[in-house]
Amino acid sequence: MTTTTTSAPVHAPATVLPTMLPLTLPAGYEVPAAFREAAGRAWKTASAKVGGLISRHPDRFPLYTEEGKWVVDGEAWTNWCEGFLGGQLWMLSRRADDADRGRFRGAAEHYSELIEERKSDDTVHDLGFLFWSTYRRWFEATGDTTKRDVVVEAGRTTASRYRDAGRYMPSFRQPDSLFIDIMMNIHMALYAAQQTGDQDMARKAVDHCLTTRRFLMRGDGSASHEGMFDLETGAFLKQTTQQGFSDDGSWARGQAWALYGFGTVYRFTGERRFLETAIAAADFYIEKTGDRLVPPNDWEEPAPVRPYESSAAAAAAGGMWQLAGLVHDRTKAQVYADYAVDILCRLADGDFLASPDEEWEGVLKHGSYHEGKDLGVDESVMWGDYWFLDTVDQIQQFDEAQRSR
Repeated sequence: MTTTTTSAPVHAPATVLPTMLPLTLPAGYEVPAAFREAAGRAWKTASAKVGGLISRHPDRFPLYTEEGKWVVDGEAWTNWCEGFLGGQLWMLSRRADDADRGRFRGAAEHYSELIEERKSDDTVHDLGFLFWSTYRRWFEATGDTTKRDVVVEAGRTTASRYRDAGRYMPSFRQPDSLFIDIMMNIHMALYAAQQTGDQDMARKAVDHCLTTRRFLMRGDGSASHEGMFDLETGAFLKQTTQQGFSDDGSWARGQAWALYGFGTVYRFTGERRFLETAIAAADFYIEKTGDRLVPPNDWEEPAPVRPYESSAAAAAAGGMWQLAGLVHDRTKAQVYADYAVDILCRLADGDFLASPDEEWEGVLKHGSYHEGKDLGVDESVMWGDYWFLDTVDQIQQFDEAQRSR
């Protein structure tokens, strides 16, 4: 664990690209036929489970299941998951059977509207989880700039949490706390800066990413969950964890946040240091997980009682797929693309993917919310279902485009 008191680094001027860097897979890359079968099973299950949730619990946003049943009024560590249900509904409005698409489209708009007021919630660090998955999809589906404006406002709110002392946006927990999770939300500020031309907002967002890279990422590519700072001076104090096995452990979902988040920030900025960090995080994940594909909650926990944390695998698959479209080394790109597909095919097996007609109410089994608090452990979790479907959708879009040529 890092314990040295260190001053925040001096960062270079920040820039945001006019548009995000596109994803370009290696020429001739083909998605295996087995993936198409897995995708079909995924959407069939999702239609049944998400449709059942909004029928049984209208206007509610559960985070996790208990014994396979969605917990509607259960304990929550923080308020960060409302966007994932709406995001799944937006995907189902395109992927469900023709008879169900209209119903899912109406529900997608409704569940997005239910959370719009959160765009100015400056008490949390998670607005990307809420609005990138909902209002960004709404804007892309319609071109309605009022929906984009909601995303921009949420990005401004994200940037408003910036602390000059330390150069970071703190976690919801307390102002001296920096979470790796914020790397999956910081792009909201970059998007807002891109859309408005606000260079100070861009500076704050890039500052945060560089601070996270400097103090939460380790030399072997692993990520610390949390870093603590001196509130007065901004000096870095130590690495800690709220959800991993130990302060110097490797929490798998946090590793996925780093892998995916730094790759996304590279797409907004073109800053190669962020790409290099995403590559290191991906290589660490692959080295630690190998052919198992799905990690435990923390790789450093000896003989974990629960061998799988499927939501970490689902998010990591999305990060791997994105990275495959960004790296220039064809061999590495092939490795990341294949690994992403392999993860999804594994998650679409019967021991992870619920069947449409069984009583289990979530899509993906063996996920975990918070092992330390014993919340949603070895269950379905809303973000696991979301990233599983989101990555399936992304790869499917690529496959469909290739096959239509």
